[in-house]
Amino acid sequence: MTVSKDTLFILSPGFVGAEGRREFCPECAELWGVLSYYPAIQHALDIRYVEIDHPRDELVELLGEGKWNAPTLVLADGADAGPDARVKTAGDSRFIDNARDIAKYFVHKYGTAFPRGS
Repeated sequence: MTVSKDTLFILSPGFVGAEGRREFCPECAELWGVLSYYPAIQHALDIRYVEIDHPRDELVELLGEGKWNAPTLVLADGADAGPDARVKTAGDSRFIDNARDIAKYFVHKYGTAFPRGS
C-alpha cells in the first residue's frame, strides 16, 4: 500500500472506557496540544480518528495484527524521520507509536520545539 502523506491515527476524545465512563487518551491529548501549538502540521497530516475498541481495522491492515496503538503515525513512503524518532517497521510500513517520539519526528520534519525531557 502506498502512503503519500503521513497518517496520524488518534483516539476520538470522550470515548467510553472499560469503566463505563467517558475518558480521553492522555497521549492523544498531548499530540493535540502539539498540533494546536503548530496548526500548520495539521494540514500536512492525514488525521484519522479510531475507536477505543480493538482491533482497529485500518491500523491492522497497514501494520498487522496487534499493532493498533493510538496514537500511531504511519510515515509517508520515503519520509525522513531524522535521528531522534524511534521508527518501527511492519511489512512495507514505517511507523511511530507513541506521542513523544511522534513529537520528535515533528521537530525534525517541521522545526517544532523539542518536548521537554527528551
